[in-house]
Amino acid sequence: MTKIQTCNPATGETLATYDLMSEQEAFGKIEHAQSAFLDWREKSHEERAEYLRQIAKVLRGNSDRISQLMTREMGKLLRDGATEVELCAGIFEYTAENGPAELADQEREYSGGEKRGIVSFAPIGIIYSVQPWNFPLYQPARVLAANLMAGNAVILKHASICTGSGLLLRDLCLEAGLPAGLFDVVLVGHDLSDKIIEHKLIRAVTMTGSDGAGSHIGELAAKNLKKTVLELGSNDAYLVLADADIELAVKTCVQGRLYNNGETCVSAKRFVVVDAVYDAFVSAFVDQMKATKMGDPNDEDTQLGPVSSKEQFDTLVEQVGKSVDGGATLLCGGDPEEGREGFYYPATVLADCKPGTPAYDDELFGPVASVIRAKDDEDAMRIANDSRYGLGGGIFSKDEDKAIKLARDHFDTGMVRINSFGAADPNMPFGGVKDSGYGREHGGFGMKEFVNTKAIFLP
Repeated sequence: MTKIQTCNPATGETLATYDLMSEQEAFGKIEHAQSAFLDWREKSHEERAEYLRQIAKVLRGNSDRISQLMTREMGKLLRDGATEVELCAGIFEYTAENGPAELADQEREYSGGEKRGIVSFAPIGIIYSVQPWNFPLYQPARVLAANLMAGNAVILKHASICTGSGLLLRDLCLEAGLPAGLFDVVLVGHDLSDKIIEHKLIRAVTMTGSDGAGSHIGELAAKNLKKTVLELGSNDAYLVLADADIELAVKTCVQGRLYNNGETCVSAKRFVVVDAVYDAFVSAFVDQMKATKMGDPNDEDTQLGPVSSKEQFDTLVEQVGKSVDGGATLLCGGDPEEGREGFYYPATVLADCKPGTPAYDDELFGPVASVIRAKDDEDAMRIANDSRYGLGGGIFSKDEDKAIKLARDHFDTGMVRINSFGAADPNMPFGGVKDSGYGREHGGFGMKEFVNTKAIFLP
């Protein structure tokens, strides 16, 4: 493969064709980034913050342009694209506002208080950022904001299907005044990407994607003694307990399953419902999923657009088929229109999902909900944790104290939502455990993932 071709998943039309870079071209960008880093690291946190604020301003000023491109490249609802742009602008502003304090030198005492020390957070160099297609702006922006504030440079390898979005982000950063080379994009295949990880000037790697890809990148980086942050897939469980507000639970779970056309790592995927409210929840849930309006992602009244690609569409078809063959009951959906233009998969509900099938064990990255019956609250928590993943999850209960205790003491995930759904917030840590990866972004934590925490001992 020598070229990348992007495609509109709503129509199947080709959008653009890009030449893949040679090793010399890609390595040249790394060397340029190193030169830019050497100047950037000399700036104060407050000086860096001004660049981040300007990037936020430019992103907001180009919201329509960015949103339209994301919709064309991966099928995101146009209004969700505008929300994503605003989230990214907020992340740059949050980082600009809070970064100087988060990364400020800390004075400490040692030798029983007789001596003084300083802890500083020094930048380390170029961070290699490997990002997926489902949030074409947000995924690279959250890495970029944190690392620019920390004083690092960033090289982005974006998912091929949203190549245009990655290049547009770079161009808008340059428009905002960011020094050339400090953030750049490489258009490379997997083999050259591996060589980039091994390059002596790459100091760390951050990646969002599948657990299989994360395992490969983590192994290669570790072999080269480079730190990684991995945010991988998940099959987040949302628990509907006996004392749940069923109307709220149904409305929120439908939103959580269909948000971003069902293509979100931290979204509601498995719905673990206790026996006492199972029938009431499932009946209302299926009714609302059936009523979902699927159509053109540019239309304001569309609730569900296409999945991102034919590959993603075919994967869903296979996963649903295997789950039904393994004993799951199809309650709605699961019947994409033959011959329809674009890659549209309907809102689908599978019940009676069994261990050993994709609907129970794996991540269904699309508008397919897996419903699992539990005997009681304890059984629901057991089922939720019966997963190799551990990114997020949710609990619906009118007893907030009980829900907090379950979330804090028993839910084996990095994030838990109580009586709500949402994807990310700049002031709360984001990341998971188990096969969902390690490391944290947002909430100030991401700014310290790739720094040299340096101890300076004074007499």
